[in-house]
Amino acid sequence: MSRLQSTLSGLRTARRKALVPYITAGDPQPDLTVELMHALVRGGADVIELGIPFSDPMADGPTIQLACERALRHGTGLMDVLGMVARFREQNTTTPVVLMGYLNPVEICGLDRFAERAADAGVDGVLIVDLAVEEAPDYLPALRARGLDCIFLLAPTTTDARVEAIAREASGYLYYVSLKGVTGAATLDVADVERRLAAIRAHTDLPLAVGFGIRDADSARAVGRVADGVVVGSALVTEVERLQDHPDEIAARLESRLRELREALDSLTE
Repeated sequence: MSRLQSTLSGLRTARRKALVPYITAGDPQPDLTVELMHALVRGGADVIELGIPFSDPMADGPTIQLACERALRHGTGLMDVLGMVARFREQNTTTPVVLMGYLNPVEICGLDRFAERAADAGVDGVLIVDLAVEEAPDYLPALRARGLDCIFLLAPTTTDARVEAIAREASGYLYYVSLKGVTGAATLDVADVERRLAAIRAHTDLPLAVGFGIRDADSARAVGRVADGVVVGSALVTEVERLQDHPDEIAARLESRLRELREALDSLTE
């Protein structure tokens, strides 16, 4: 059982909800990312999603697009991101790290080399946004051979047949995108999320994490009632952007925001 699977299994046994924060590696500056990762853990993160900066993040809204631009201005590349994970692992060997990004940097690196380097750095899972399930046989064996879980996105428009196909290939967890559109969208219909998650659970026993539209304790608590975990990205990246000229304040702010979300999710088991 992988570190990611073990963590999520333990949360399920304890009837706790997974808190999965996302930040973009290298934003606002590369030498701060590892510190921010540790701050997220102190705030209560169960899993960290670490974004690989990319010049054309088509599934992301303006907030994360700008984060990628800031990171790329510093020259943050895939190998730099893996180095950040390795440095994080020098102090933390328990919190799973999932890399979230796009196919292009992986293909430039070379799939086998990427899988080997990622595993050696201490990465636990990979979420490649533009990897279609039809292409999974070309990519997943190399990732699985190195013990990397393969996370896929599901959308409100994903058909039952496609959910079934994705569930067969995925491991770790499934990431349900609660909204139509890009990251950072504002409208969240929890009742609709609940209906869609019930339909997805007919095809899989994997934990279901929900992202997009979760901005604060109230929205995290509402989604946590129906999901196995919540993913919080744009709300945190907004804090990074707001404090980019005061980098020494960012870690404490992210830790505080995570603590609020952690308390909201833990209140569901009280």
